[in-house]
Amino acid sequence: MAYPYLPGAQTEAFKGVTVLAGLMVTLGASNLVGQAAAGMILTYTRVLRRGEYVRIAEHEGTVMEVGVFATRMRTGLGEELTLPNALILAHVTRNCSRAVRGEGYVLDTTVTIGYDTPWRQVHALLVEAARRTPGVLVDPAPQVFQTALTDFYPEYRLVCQAVPREPRPRAEVLAMLHAHIQDVFAEAGVQIMSPHYLGDPAQAKVPPAAAVEPPRG
Repeated sequence: MAYPYLPGAQTEAFKGVTVLAGLMVTLGASNLVGQAAAGMILTYTRVLRRGEYVRIAEHEGTVMEVGVFATRMRTGLGEELTLPNALILAHVTRNCSRAVRGEGYVLDTTVTIGYDTPWRQVHALLVEAARRTPGVLVDPAPQVFQTALTDFYPEYRLVCQAVPREPRPRAEVLAMLHAHIQDVFAEAGVQIMSPHYLGDPAQAKVPPAAAVEPPRG
């Protein structure tokens, strides 16, 4: 309403400046509106909830707050991450708390061991390491999956359920799990390594026909 009464409102220069200003405001507000729309989608679809343990792209941590424009996460290393809501919608969100039975969250880690180590022995050692780790639940029982058979080694993934809710204890449980894996494999005389092929070995790198699983202590 005040536009016609502004000094120089009828000049071509003033009209050009106002068009440029309007364009700048429109372009600048589009990102803001997009973030707000993403925040509404996250809120009403309940993709994330406060206290859940999630992985978004390369970021992993506990959801502290789902805001209108951004979501705050806290890692177990004392870091607080602020992720734009549009970035969350653009990536796959792995929720480690939503599908578990009872309280807790899904804890997993991956190791690669050479083909000359019997796979049953690797499974038993990984399960034993999980059982020795405080905070890892016995029920449901830890499971081991062979997720890949590469040219040089199989890839084993240990999946279990743990109970800590806060970010710091979660990081400590994962650190203890890795420590127990190293201890258990060392006790059994199994090297945690990923060999690469450079030439034909003197002896075939295959497990013995009657491989005996190590005792569970």
